[in-house]
Formats: sequence, structure tokens, C-alpha cells
Amino acid sequence: MTSVQVDKHRDGDGADGAATEDGEGYQRGLGARQIQMIAIGGAIGTGLFLGAGKGISKAGPSLILAYAIAGLVIFFIMRALGELLLYRPVSGSFADYAREFIGPFAGFVTGWTYWLFWVVTGITEVTAAAAYMTYWFDMPQWVSALIFTVILYGANLISVKLFGELEFWFSMVKVTAIIGMILICAGILTLGFSDAGDTASVTHLWSEGGFFPHGIGSTLMTLQMVMFAFLAVELVGVTAGESKDPRTVLPKAINTVPWRIAVFYVGALIMILSVVPWTQFQPGISPFVAAFEKMGLAAGAGIVNFVVLTAALSSCNSGMYSTGRMLRNLALNSQGPKLFTGLTKNGLPLAGTTFSAALMLVGVWINYQWPGKAFDYVVSFATISGMWAWIVILICQLRYRAKADRGELPRSEFRTPGAPVTSWFALAFIGMVIVLMGIDKDARISLYCAPLWGLILGVSYLVLKRRNPQAAAFNKR
Repeated sequence: MTSVQVDKHRDGDGADGAATEDGEGYQRGLGARQIQMIAIGGAIGTGLFLGAGKGISKAGPSLILAYAIAGLVIFFIMRALGELLLYRPVSGSFADYAREFIGPFAGFVTGWTYWLFWVVTGITEVTAAAAYMTYWFDMPQWVSALIFTVILYGANLISVKLFGELEFWFSMVKVTAIIGMILICAGILTLGFSDAGDTASVTHLWSEGGFFPHGIGSTLMTLQMVMFAFLAVELVGVTAGESKDPRTVLPKAINTVPWRIAVFYVGALIMILSVVPWTQFQPGISPFVAAFEKMGLAAGAGIVNFVVLTAALSSCNSGMYSTGRMLRNLALNSQGPKLFTGLTKNGLPLAGTTFSAALMLVGVWINYQWPGKAFDYVVSFATISGMWAWIVILICQLRYRAKADRGELPRSEFRTPGAPVTSWFALAFIGMVIVLMGIDKDARISLYCAPLWGLILGVSYLVLKRRNPQAAAFNKR
């Protein structure tokens, strides 16, 4: 077993590697290549490969516009995060900024909510990955889930560099698959080969009932699933404390958001819906699989299954990584058990990662034993909890910018374009999505879970505050 060295309450002398600027004790093991692919991979997940089928059936070609507008909002959120990261790059970024610019309770809520988001996401993704394995192998799903969890847990305890390498290759698979699909569709549209060659045409984008076949209202109702597809783009902020050159690497990664969304979401959907009319897609069936079948490419289903498997494993791997860092940040600020402050000799949060991985395994077992509504309700909370992180980022950026403009804080080298207008626009957009979630009977359960979780956090904070008054004050570094 790797020995644990408890960092000396923020003096953080990370062995074998430089400590971060804020003395967190982590090693800067993530290079530019890995950060770039983490940023790219964070925007590409099962929401695109599987969930887009439901969106297409609801909104038709106008889903492209929904992804484009939501993508613009995501860019504003990421630039707001980038402005904060260049002001002070720390591994527990969202909770730390909430603590500084909103208050200690906001930091407490943000840290634990983001932790829960990744635990729940990890449970669902490793469960999905196990299900995808049954495509090739006749084996119990719990066996695959256990194997995947143990492998990813072990990788996260070896070094942060290995985590980065796994994310690099997971992302490479996803990127290669989408680019390959785009090139195949482009070839069909221009050269007319494959079974879809005779009917492929960009006119499919408006000739099958128009661009808004079910009206603008139906398109608006897809925004919640569109935003869900973008959850995890903010993960690059958690890597700030372990990036080799955050002030150079992070801005470059964040600035790739527009073209990532333009190519991987907007571009891919334009190509697919040009080759295959939107009326031939169905909810629950990957649009990529449907497109391959229409083209007469029998291997398509297997290829897409492999890609969504890597997407699920990538998400679970990210969950292992982020939960340990967030628990340690909470513990360092007296808002979590002191046990989680420990680091291994390689600068890794052993206790927090182990605790989170154990919960993921328990969750997988519960999902297998009782796959009913109760578990679905917990999973639905992932959407609103993920958007909470975005709301906190935008509010913190607005408050930081105001203080920086008054000369109370140093100005970030990476300022958000158009702020504060763009930040307020992004907040209003998220607010609209939350309202739409309340209207949709299938999504409003997420809003029911939020007050219950808020009550649990409120009571926990009051108990913690009474036991340790230090938790009620922001500890400046």
C-alpha cells in the first residue's frame, strides 16, 4: 500500500514534484497535450453519441441550432472560469472561488454538490460501461463494473500523469470517431457512394417539414438535454492545480471550446442529418448507429458501441479524479473530514479517491439490485447539480471582475469577452433552462431533489459550524 503523507495544513511540500502556487501539495504532472484532450473530451460524451437521438426526434434539424446557442453559452462560462483560474489557479477551483467571492456556506455547498455530481455520474457511467460490454461478451454486468472501477481506481492512485494519459486516449477515440463520421458523410454527399448516396442531400435539413418541424417550443424543450450533454466541460478547472504551466495551457484549452462545439456537435449533426433524414432517427437509438445502418456499414454498431464504452469510462475516470480533489479541498477548509487532507508520496488524495470509488461500487450494486424509480430520482439530480457549478462560476467571475476593476484585486490576464453582459446572459440562459426543466414532467424530478439536498447540506453545515467555528470563516491563503 502506498504510504500517505499528510500535508502540513497548506504548506504542501509535494514530494518529487513542485507544489502549486497556492501550496496545495499536488504535483504538476499534466502537460499541454493532456490538458487539451481533457478539455476536448469533456465536451464529448454519451449525451452526443446516444442522447442526440431523442433530441433529433423532438426538434428535428433545429437541434443543430440548440447545440450552437448552448455552445456559445458554454464558451462564456468557460471564459469566466478561465478568468478566475488565471487570477488564482487552484485544484478546488469552484469551491474555493465560491468561498472567496460568495461566502463560506457557498463554498461548502459547491464543493459537496460537485462531489456528489461526479459520484452519481460515475455510478451511472460505470453501470453503462458494463452494459456496453455485453455487446461482445456474455458475462454478468457486475463483473465488468467491478473490473472497470478497480482499474480506474488503481490508475488514479499511481500518478496524475497516468490519469492524464488515460483521458488523452479516451478522448482520442471519441474525436477520431466523430471526425471519421464527418469525413464519411462528406464523401457520401460529394461522391454519392454507399447505400445512402442516392438520397443524401443537405436539403434534408429543411425539406422534411422545415427546419423547425415541431415548432420552436419543441426545440426549446431540448435545451435541457443539450446542456446535459455539455456537463463536465468545467473539469479542466479542477486540473489547474496539477497543470505544468496553467497560465499558458488553460487559456489555450478554453479557447478551443468554440471550434470543438462547432466541429463535434454542430458539424457532426449537419453531416448526419444531411445524409439521413431526421425522420428516420428514434429516441434511445444512437444517431451514429442509425446513420451507419442507413449507409449499409454493418460494422457501424460495433464501432459506436466501442466509442460509447470509452466515453463512459472517460467520465468515470474523470469522476475518480475530481472527487478526491474536491473532498481534499473541503477538508483543508475545515468543511470536510480531516482524513481527506492526506496525500500519497506521489501527491495524490488517497483517502478521498478511495471513499468516492467505494461509493461508486455501492451505487452500482444498488442499481443492479433495485433498478427502480428511487435510483432514477437520484441520477436525475446530476443535471441540476452540474449546472450549479456553472452558476457559481459566473457569479464568482462577476464579483471578481467588479473587485478587480475597483483595484481591490489584481486583474486576470485572461478576461472574459463582453463581460459583464455575457456573464449575465449565460446566467439568464441557465435560468431559462431550469424553468424549462420544471415544465417538462420527465425532467422536473431534478428540481425536486435539489431542495432535499440543500436541506441536508444546510443542517450539516450548522452542525459542522457548531463543532468547529473555524469552518464559518474564509481562510485566506
